[in-house]
Amino acid sequence: MVENKLLGQGPLLKDVAYEEIKERILDETFEPGSFLSERELIELLQMSKTPIKSALTRLEAEGFVTVSSKQGIIINDLSINRIIDIYDLRTVLETFNVREILGRLNEEQSLQLQANLNETEEIVKRLDVKAFTKADHEFHLLICKFADNQEIYRVLLNYQDHLHRITLRHLRKDPHRMEEFWRDHIEIYDFIKQGKDECVEKMKDHLQNSKRRLFM
Repeated sequence: MVENKLLGQGPLLKDVAYEEIKERILDETFEPGSFLSERELIELLQMSKTPIKSALTRLEAEGFVTVSSKQGIIINDLSINRIIDIYDLRTVLETFNVREILGRLNEEQSLQLQANLNETEEIVKRLDVKAFTKADHEFHLLICKFADNQEIYRVLLNYQDHLHRITLRHLRKDPHRMEEFWRDHIEIYDFIKQGKDECVEKMKDHLQNSKRRLFM
C-alpha cells in the first residue's frame, strides 16, 4: 500500500490523496454530480481513511466536492453562472495584462512566449487535449507574469484548477478548436511584440468567444 512509504520520502499521503482525487475530478473521470464513498477511495488509492478524509476536507473547501453524512461524497459541477463569471473576470484582468506589456517584451520574455507557441503547435498536430490545456494556461500565465502585478497573478493562479476543468470540457466537445485557440495566441503575441493596441481587443475576443462556444 502507498502508506508503507518511509517517513520523509516523497510527499505526505494527504497531499498524494488530494492530487489523485483532484486529477480525476478535473479530467472528469469522476463525473460532475456523481457520488463516491470513502470505501471506494480507500480501495482505489490503497490508503487508509485518515489521509483521504484530509484530502476531502481540502477539496470541499475549494468547491470541488460536497461531503454529506447521508449521501457520501458528491462531485460538484461548475454552475453556468460561475463559468460566465470566471471568464468575465479573466477578460478584465487579462486585457489589463496585455495592455501593460504592450511593446515592452524583452528578449527573454519573447523567447518564452515563442517557445510556448512552438510547443503548442506540436500539441495541436497530435490533438492532445490534456497537453494543450496545460500549454494554453501557461501562455496566459506568462503574460500575467510579465505584466508584473502580483495580485492579478495570484487571482488567476487560484482559478487554474477550475479553468483546467473548463478547458478540458471545452476541447472534448471539439478537439479541433485547439488550432483556433493557438492561432489566437499567435495573433495576440504578434500584436504585443509589435506594440499594437489591437492586442487588447484580440484578448477580449479570444476569451469571450471561448466563453460563448463552451455553451454551443
